[in-house]
Amino acid sequence: MTAGTTRNPAPRFSRFTWLMETYAENFSRLSRMFQPQGLPEGRYVSRVPGGLELLVDVLAQHPYTVELRLSYRMLDDATGQPDPSAYVRLYRDARQAEVTHCYVGRHWQDVLGVHPSIKAMLNHRLRMNAFLNKWLEYLDGEGHGPHTITAVEPSEDNEVVVCA
Repeated sequence: MTAGTTRNPAPRFSRFTWLMETYAENFSRLSRMFQPQGLPEGRYVSRVPGGLELLVDVLAQHPYTVELRLSYRMLDDATGQPDPSAYVRLYRDARQAEVTHCYVGRHWQDVLGVHPSIKAMLNHRLRMNAFLNKWLEYLDGEGHGPHTITAVEPSEDNEVVVCA
């Protein structure tokens, strides 16, 4: 480099930018695959040949958000809870979808404490949302989509597999 010339460094791809882009990609994938914005509150199942049944629970429909849980139709034998599972908040207006937590009763405060550092909180959100992103990519590759999802009948709602 010669004297008097300055070098413009490439823009940094921040963790926050990565998180926001992951939220946007998760929204796009969820909307394309399951169209949860149009589903009434309730439980749905997505079935593909040779694959595990995926439960899509639409927990609440609000004017600007949709709250849902994705899980397989199986329970962890130690906790009795669906595993893996992801609780997701879909923001209709911002076109973002974020994982709020991954287990029943395990919000970020349970994992990180009441006063985590900003870096710890950002890293935790990145891990949860990267998990959802990879899971949605896998589900898409397995063939899950709007054509594979149906409402769960009350008679089949208690059919689960316990994992050992």
